[in-house]
Amino acid sequence: MLFRKKIDRFCSYCVYAGKLDDETYLCAKRGFVAACHHCRKFKYDPLKRVPKRRKPKDFSEYDELDFSL
Repeated sequence: MLFRKKIDRFCSYCVYAGKLDDETYLCAKRGFVAACHHCRKFKYDPLKRVPKRRKPKDFSEYDELDFSL
């Protein structure tokens, strides 16, 4: 969930951190940090959270008659 109460406190979700590459962030408070780093100045930004993709539906169990009128 995007807006749950207990969230992972990673710099990748922080307001003060900007992404440089996949593993490195530039924090306004701490400088260069790892993506999994966290500190006391953490402030959650829900727009930086990327939700997991859903699995595509499996239509192989249906045949042509199931989709006809």
